[in-house]
Amino acid sequence: MIPSNPILGTGLHAVGGISASTCYLPNTQIRKWSWGTFWLVQALFAWVIMPVIIGLLTIPGFFSILHDAPSKPFWMAFLLGAAYGFGGMSFGKAINHIGYSLTYTLAIGISAVLGTIFPMLILGEIGSYFSKPGGGIVLTGMILSLMGVILCGWSGFKKEKDLNSMADHKTGFNMTTGLLLTIIAGVLSGVFNLSLEYGQPIADMAAKSGAVNFQGNAKMIVSTSGCFVVNLIWFIIAGIRNGTLKEFLPDNGLSRTEILRNWAWSSLAGTLWCLQFFFYGLGHVKMGNFQFASWVLHMSMLIFFSYIVGVVMKEWKEVKPKTNFILIIGLLTLIVSFCITSYGSYIGEQIISNSH
Repeated sequence: MIPSNPILGTGLHAVGGISASTCYLPNTQIRKWSWGTFWLVQALFAWVIMPVIIGLLTIPGFFSILHDAPSKPFWMAFLLGAAYGFGGMSFGKAINHIGYSLTYTLAIGISAVLGTIFPMLILGEIGSYFSKPGGGIVLTGMILSLMGVILCGWSGFKKEKDLNSMADHKTGFNMTTGLLLTIIAGVLSGVFNLSLEYGQPIADMAAKSGAVNFQGNAKMIVSTSGCFVVNLIWFIIAGIRNGTLKEFLPDNGLSRTEILRNWAWSSLAGTLWCLQFFFYGLGHVKMGNFQFASWVLHMSMLIFFSYIVGVVMKEWKEVKPKTNFILIIGLLTLIVSFCITSYGSYIGEQIISNSH
C-alpha cells in the first residue's frame, strides 16, 4: 500500500503545472523554422524520447511490463491518446487565432471539467467519490477551482478587448475559428486523462514490480505514443505539401548551428511538456482516495502558473485596472481552491486511515 499525502500531492501537481505552463516558451527562441517543424521535434521528445527515458529510469522491467500488458487497457490507452493528438494540434493552432491566454484558459478549463467527469461517469462512481469522508470539502474545492477558471477566462476576454481597443487596427484574431479549435483541444485534452485512466492496469503492474510512486510512468508512454503517431503522420504529410521538411537540413537558409539551436530549444519544450505528467503521476498516487481530484487540480495549477508567466512577461501591462482586478480575484480563487481540495483530501485520508 502506497502511503498517501494529499498535501505533498498538491505540491507535486504545482510543480507539474509550472512545467506545463512554461513548455511553449522555448518556441519564442526558434529561428527560421515553420511551426510544423518545431512541433514535430517537440512532439518527438514530449511523447516518445522522454517518456521512454523516464520509464527506463523509474520502472523495473519497463519493456517487459509493456510487452505483458493486457491488450484492452493497452490499446484503449493508445487509441484515446491518439485522439488527444488532434487536440494538441488544435491547441497550437488556436493560439495563432485567439492568443495564448485565451487558448490556455478555455481549453484547459474545459479539460479540467471533462477530464474529471469522464472517468467517473464511465466507471459509474460519480456519487460514491463525494460521499467519502472529506468528499464534500473536496467538491467545494473543485467548484471553487472551476470558478477561478471562469474568472481567469473572463479576464482573458477583457484583456484581448482592452488591447484591441488600444490598437489602431484589428489584431487579426479569428474568434470563430479560434474558439472552435479551443473547444476541440479542451475536449480531447479531457480524453487524455481518460486514456491515462484506461492505462491504470499497466501502472498497477509497474507498482507490483517495485515502481511504487513512479508507477504512472509505465502507462504514460502508451498514451503519449498514440499522440505521437497521429502528429507524425499529419506533419510529415503537411511538411511534404508545404515543402518545410527541408528545414531539417543545412544549406536551406539555415546553418548547422542554427539547426542545432532549434533542436535544443524544441527538445526543451518537449521535455517540459513530458515533465508535467511525470510530476502529475507522482502527485496522483499521493492523493490517496481522492485521486479523481488530480486532473482538475493539475489543470487549475496549469492555468494559475500560465497567468503568472504571462504577468512576468508583461503580457498584462497595458490592460485596464478592472481587467487586472478580475485576474487577481481569479488567481486568488484558484489558490483558495488548491488549499481546500488538499485539506479535504488530507482530512478524508486521516479519517479513513484511522477507521482501519
